[in-house]
Amino acid sequence: MGAQVITLGCRLNIAESEEIRSLLAREDDLVVINSCAVTSEAVRHTRQAIRRARRDHPEARLLVTGCAAETEREALAAMPEVDGLVPNAEKRDPRRWNVAPERVLAPEHTRAFIEIQNGCDHSCTFCIIPQGRGTSRSRPIDAVVADIERHLDRGAAEIVLTGVDVTSWGHDLPDTPPLGALVQAILDRLPQVRRLRLSSVDGIELDGLLLDLLAHEPRMMPHVHLSLQHGDDLILKRMKRRHLRHDALNLAEWLKARRPEIAFGADLIAGFPTESGEAHAANLSIIPEIGIVHGHIFPFSPRHGTPAARMPQVDKPTIKQRAKALRGEVARVRREWLQSRVGVAQDVLVEKGGVGHAPDFAPFRVGDAPSPGDVIRITPEGIEEGMLV
Repeated sequence: MGAQVITLGCRLNIAESEEIRSLLAREDDLVVINSCAVTSEAVRHTRQAIRRARRDHPEARLLVTGCAAETEREALAAMPEVDGLVPNAEKRDPRRWNVAPERVLAPEHTRAFIEIQNGCDHSCTFCIIPQGRGTSRSRPIDAVVADIERHLDRGAAEIVLTGVDVTSWGHDLPDTPPLGALVQAILDRLPQVRRLRLSSVDGIELDGLLLDLLAHEPRMMPHVHLSLQHGDDLILKRMKRRHLRHDALNLAEWLKARRPEIAFGADLIAGFPTESGEAHAANLSIIPEIGIVHGHIFPFSPRHGTPAARMPQVDKPTIKQRAKALRGEVARVRREWLQSRVGVAQDVLVEKGGVGHAPDFAPFRVGDAPSPGDVIRITPEGIEEGMLV
């Protein structure tokens, strides 16, 4: 059966958990918590997952890795439920798990998350992730292509390129190739890739080749998830982000003009320190202006050691209220978007559980007849429980 791997946090953690699960396929009495530390709430969820895992597996060896294993090392090591920590930077190394170094393939699945980059060189004032992931490190093109090929051989129908700061890929490689060069190489060298998708991107770093592929390449999925964080310029400056509101709006307008079916997601933080009512209103209004239909809303929580933790804080009830308002606005825009997809034929990737996703990541209920991994043409007739049917 193998080790049980419990994953919290980002898509990169999901990709790494697949590798850990493969490495530990013969370890039956082991539980691994692949932790997250992006917010104080994420750390709290990590601690809850550790306690729950110990209750469910009282005799198993319980190890913790991931970002919280770095940023909260002493606190997690002191938990009586924890038997040990594996450094985040070394969790893909078989030697850290005391297993043979031969690479084991991940189990069959419909969507493969491929790590192309790890770490971050930026210093956003709210973020503790560089402390857990280190500096930005890019995987060479040959390694990424070989990794994708292995997943394709195991039946993956869609490839998602992921990392901590995906759009910084290549800056540390010879000749500093842009991310577009990697995407073009994947499409050229692996014609069997039917669907290629990016995880969260920093819009200000999208290079010309990548923009052209997003606008015109049919195998490149029409779905961009922006690491936006806020819609107010002053707050963006206090976050030390490298874009302003108009940069995000111009990018969305440019892509929509060339590929009208493109859908946008975004990360947004509610209640960042010093956020006024006017700043919150700007955060709300950017949702319909861009057309954000896949929203990840984070109530701000101060992380010890970050500059934002020393700024004047917004009170917790206000943060909670503003997060709720942001989620409500995303839900409203999403409902309108889903309604606009009714009657529009789409190629849906069938997944487990009778569900699937279109190229723009619209969710579909497809029933039990199609097999996971199939791509089928569907014209939805309505919406039920937030899914096209």
